[in-house]
Amino acid sequence: MHWVNWAVVAVYLAYVVSDSIRRARGLKTIEGYFLANRNLPWWAVGLTVMATQLSAITMIGTTGQGAVDGMRFVQFYFGLPVAMVILGVTIVPFLHKANVYTAYEFLERRFGPRTRSLTAFLFLCSRGLSCGTIIAAPAVVFSAIFGWPMLLSVAVIGLPTVIYVVIGGVQAVTWADVKQMFVIVTALVAVVITLLVKIPVNPDAALSIAGAAGRLRVFDFSFTLNEQYTFWSGIIGGTFLMLSYFGTDQSQVQRYLTARSVDEARSSHLMSAFWKIPLQGLILLVGVLVFVYYLFVTPPLYWNPAADHAVAAADQGSYVQFEREAQAAWTLRSQLAAEIARTPRAQAAVPRAPFRAADSAYAAIRAQALAKAEEVTGGPARDVNYIIPQFVLTQLPLGLGGLFIAAVIAAAMSAVAGELSALSTCTVIDFYRRWVRPEASDAHFLKVSRIATAFWGLAACGVAVFAASLGSLIEVVNRFGSFFYGSILGVFLLAMLPRARAKGAFIGLIAGMLAVGAVSFGAPNVAFLWYNVIGAVAVVAVGLAVSAADGTAGAKKA
Repeated sequence: MHWVNWAVVAVYLAYVVSDSIRRARGLKTIEGYFLANRNLPWWAVGLTVMATQLSAITMIGTTGQGAVDGMRFVQFYFGLPVAMVILGVTIVPFLHKANVYTAYEFLERRFGPRTRSLTAFLFLCSRGLSCGTIIAAPAVVFSAIFGWPMLLSVAVIGLPTVIYVVIGGVQAVTWADVKQMFVIVTALVAVVITLLVKIPVNPDAALSIAGAAGRLRVFDFSFTLNEQYTFWSGIIGGTFLMLSYFGTDQSQVQRYLTARSVDEARSSHLMSAFWKIPLQGLILLVGVLVFVYYLFVTPPLYWNPAADHAVAAADQGSYVQFEREAQAAWTLRSQLAAEIARTPRAQAAVPRAPFRAADSAYAAIRAQALAKAEEVTGGPARDVNYIIPQFVLTQLPLGLGGLFIAAVIAAAMSAVAGELSALSTCTVIDFYRRWVRPEASDAHFLKVSRIATAFWGLAACGVAVFAASLGSLIEVVNRFGSFFYGSILGVFLLAMLPRARAKGAFIGLIAGMLAVGAVSFGAPNVAFLWYNVIGAVAVVAVGLAVSAADGTAGAKKA
C-alpha cells in the first residue's frame, strides 16, 4: 500500500487515541467510567449504538457477502425495527429507571443472585468470543494481504483500542464512535461513487446486470429452517435476536443507560431502527457493485493472496489449469454481461439465461480452485472476506484506499471498544463487587475496572487468532451470539411474568442453553437465527412449568 494511504491510517489512529486520553481527564468515579455520569445526548448514544454493531466484520464480511450472494443478507435485519419499538416501551424505560449499571443487576432483584450470575456469565462467554471475532476480521485480511504475522495484525487493531478504553472508559468510547461513524459512512459513499465512475456501463445497466445474476434479490419468502437468510427467519428469528441483543446484552444496554433520560434513550434506539437497514443496504450494494466491476476487469483466481501463493507453489500444473479455465469462463461471462448492458430493458430477459449459465460455470471453476486451496493449506479456503480489501488496495485512487482501511479499523475499534467496556462493567459489577469486594472506594473499583478492561482486551486478541480460521466472519459472530441470545432473552421475558419464580428462571435458563446446544449439534442444518427462538421459548416454557410446580410465593427467593 502506498505511503500516502498509510499516512491517512496513522493520522486517524493517532487522533482517536489522543482525543480519548484528553477526554479521560477528571475521570474519578466508576459511574463516569462505565456510564459517562448518565449524561450523554441521544444522538451520540444513537451513533454509538450503531457503531458498536457496525464492526469491521460488516465492512469486510458483509460487503464480501454482497459480492457473492447479493442483497439477501439484508433480511437478517428485518426484525430490527420491530424489536426497537417493543424495547422502547418495555425494557428500555424499565432498566433506565432502575438505576443499575448492568442489565443483570435487575435479575437479582427479581430472581436472586444465582440467575443474575449465570446470565452474566453467559454474556461474558458470548461477548468474549464475538469480541475476538471482530478483531479477527480485519486482522486476517491484513495478515494475508500485507504479509504480516497474524499476531502483528491483531495487535494493530487490538492494542490502540485497549489503550483508549482503559484510559477513557465509556466516555472515550462514545465520542470515538461518533467520529468513527462519520469516517465509515464517508468511506462507503466514496467507494460507491468510485465504483459507479469506474464501471464501464451506466448505473442502470450495472444494476440490470446485477439483477440478471440474482444479486439484487432481497426477499425469500420460503419457510424453511435450513435456509439461513429468508424473510421469515429475519422477521421471526431476527426479532428475537434483536430483542435479546439490544434489550439484554450489556454491550447495548450500557449504551442507553448513558442517556440523560428515558425519552433520550428511546430516541437513540429509534435512530438505529430507522437507519440500520438502509446503511446495511448501502454496505451490501458496495459488494454488488464490486461484483459488477469484476465482470469487466479480470479478477484474481484467489482473492486471498496467501491461498494463491500456496497453490501456485504446491501444484503449478493445477494452478495454471485453473487460471486458464477461469479466464475462458470469465471472458464469456464478460461478453454476455456487456450484451445485457446493450440490450433495451424491455428485451433484457433475452440474454439473461446464457449469462446466468456462464456465471454458474465460472462459480463452479472457482469452487474447484478453492477446494484445491483447502487441500493444499489444510484450512478453510472460502475467501469472501478478501474481496473488498483486494479491490480497495488495487483499484481505488490514492488516499481513498487509506480512507477505507481507516474506516475498517474504525469499525473494528468502535465495536471492540464498546464490548470491552461492557465486559469490564459486567466483570466488576456482577462478579467482583457482588462476590469479592462489596465495599470499596471508587478509586479502587476504577483501578480494577481498568485491569478488567485490559484483561478482556488481551483475551479477545487471543480469540481473534483462533477465529481467523472459521470462514465467513459475519456469520461466525452472529452464530456465536445466537447460541446465547435466545436463552438470555427468555430470562428477561420471565422477569416480566408475575407467576415466574427464582427456581423456574434458573432451571429454565439452563434448559434453554441445553435446547440450543441439542439443536446446534443434533440438527446442524437448522439456520442459526432460529436458535434465538428455540432458546427463548425453551426458557419461558420450562421456567413457567417449574415455577408452577414449585409453588413458592416469593419471586425474590434465590
